[in-house]
Amino acid sequence: MDSSKQGLSANEQIKSRERVSAHGEVYTAEREINAMLDLVKHETERIDSRFLEPACGNGNFLSNILNRKLAVVNRLYAKNKTLWQYNSLIAIGSIYGIEILHDNVLECRDRLYNQFYDTYKKRFSKSIDAEFCQSIRYVIDKNIVWGDALTYKQPDSEIPIVFAEWSALGNMKVKRRDFSLSNILLLQETKSEGHFSDLFSSTTDDVGVHVPLVEFSPVHYLKIHTL
Repeated sequence: MDSSKQGLSANEQIKSRERVSAHGEVYTAEREINAMLDLVKHETERIDSRFLEPACGNGNFLSNILNRKLAVVNRLYAKNKTLWQYNSLIAIGSIYGIEILHDNVLECRDRLYNQFYDTYKKRFSKSIDAEFCQSIRYVIDKNIVWGDALTYKQPDSEIPIVFAEWSALGNMKVKRRDFSLSNILLLQETKSEGHFSDLFSSTTDDVGVHVPLVEFSPVHYLKIHTL
């Protein structure tokens, strides 16, 4: 479990020691994070390449991934606000996290949203779209979930962890499909060629595709928060 808190008070240090013992919470330095992400640099710079951090803490790894993806969006779509918004939503929709400590979940969600908003405001300070921000917040809240990655459920419950897949369809529309984590990660070998496929796979093959729990009609990216 990763976290990035620094300069802890005495009470926070005690809390931190307890959490290390109970949950394995550790603090990963920025240098190590970037070194690890550089091993898959081409994927971190693909706007729609999906990442799942199964013990995301307050978002150290995910924040760095988002930085890289937004840098690409800025480079490619700086002069077109609509395309910038659409592609930044796809970028954020590709980042997933599971965290067993609920306070970390809330902190991670806020951290990613504030990071996005700061970038958005710098780029389009005179034309902030409130509805777009609502959709971004909605996607982040769906993608950063409270749960135990070992049991595929919420802590101390039988409620399964469920993730939403956000797929770009063109015409500024996005399609949402929900999958249970157990269905995503417990890969099933196909009878034909032994291929595997899941929500976080880079393959585009049709084999081994999992059946969603629920499938939503495509919506304009500004209306995602209404789903």
